[in-house]
Amino acid sequence: MTEKTVLNATHRALGARMVDFGGWDMPINYGSQIEEHHAVRRDAGMFDVSHMTVIDLHGPRTREFLRRLLANNVDKLKLQGKALYSCMLNERGGVIDDLIVYFFDEAHFRLVVNAGTRAKDLAWITQQAGAFQVEVRERPDFAMIAVQGPNARDKVLGLLHAIDRPRIEALGKFTAAAAQGPHGMPLFIARTGYTGEDGFEIMLPNEHAVALWQALSEAGVAPAGLGARDTLRLEAGMNLYGQDMDDDVSPWEANLGWTIALDEGRDFIGRAPLEAMKAAGIPRVMVGLVLDEKGVLRHGQRVLTANGEGEILSGSFAPTLNKAVAFARIPAGEPGEMRVDIRGRELPVRRVKYPFVRDGRPCPGI
Repeated sequence: MTEKTVLNATHRALGARMVDFGGWDMPINYGSQIEEHHAVRRDAGMFDVSHMTVIDLHGPRTREFLRRLLANNVDKLKLQGKALYSCMLNERGGVIDDLIVYFFDEAHFRLVVNAGTRAKDLAWITQQAGAFQVEVRERPDFAMIAVQGPNARDKVLGLLHAIDRPRIEALGKFTAAAAQGPHGMPLFIARTGYTGEDGFEIMLPNEHAVALWQALSEAGVAPAGLGARDTLRLEAGMNLYGQDMDDDVSPWEANLGWTIALDEGRDFIGRAPLEAMKAAGIPRVMVGLVLDEKGVLRHGQRVLTANGEGEILSGSFAPTLNKAVAFARIPAGEPGEMRVDIRGRELPVRRVKYPFVRDGRPCPGI
């Protein structure tokens, strides 16, 4: 049975093209994926991300539990509302999921995990939480709208109660706080996102989601679908679970080593295999590729290197760059001149450092 967010009828009324995404009926675009992409890069766009799974954790040992559960260290979260990005690993060091954790107080943290991994994540988290007497509570009563782009924050701030505006305007990146929206609706506003642009991700009770979406639209925020979300996050160098990493890929191999905190005395799940892999030499690396010729880089295409074959992970035409870019996982070592097999044609590609786009502009060397 396909699930629907509370905004489903709103998307359909706007003429959205709907697709099945991880069991959810979601908008891929509202007419032009390219225009939606540019709206976010140049002004402000909004995405319905209510399919994401929100999980509240309660109990006096919650921090201790998260120190065990996550590869990053939640001891970095000291101030209320602060957020942290982390991978959650299995016993082999593979990525069960990537997520964001928010700190409310010592007995209350919030996780936001991916939609397609909901059942797996909830089962794993609940299983691990038992030893710490932590209550795991899913929050299907929340909707979530992401508002992204250079003008996104100003457009959201204009909808907030006057008393809340200065505090929300002062939020640092990866920080969240409560505020009142139109007609006093309660909002949880996080300065996070998945596009490489500034903006907010807003959680709110389901019953207020349609009214907030309409208020944002009247403020000049353009609706954007999952198609634009994918090209935006790829340009910004952000991984997609299931495509760029999964249960059989370690954070080292997904270019997420920066999220691993090998702090002394903390035995998180998957730590020993990660340390062993690092000591032995990481066999595969994830790199950025640019195709300067005509063509599109797609998931699953073969990448030919001096050290053997690799594979395209996320790949797409990048509207900001007007060329194709991709992540690829290739054998470690100097790859030499690389080529990608596109329907039997071997086209040369350049290895580059990503992100490919920052602050709406191509990064140097792209």
